[in-house]
Amino acid sequence: MKKAKKKESKVKYGTISLPMPLIEKIQRRIKGTGMPSVSAYVSFVLRQVLSSPESSDKNGILSREEELDLSKRLKALGY
Repeated sequence: MKKAKKKESKVKYGTISLPMPLIEKIQRRIKGTGMPSVSAYVSFVLRQVLSSPESSDKNGILSREEELDLSKRLKALGY
């Protein structure tokens, strides 16, 4: 009997490092939500931030104000 070939993902993945206190905070936040992992949550949040219609530049470059806002949000998350 032939084994089914595994579908190859066209998306390549990399690795980022996060401080353990931030990872632990995310783990507490996603507990019981159905979110499968910290990586899935971080990907979800970053997609939301980066696809926000509030972004002033369509090339993915943040304004100084957006950079400061993002910095404050990341600090609030413990990063």
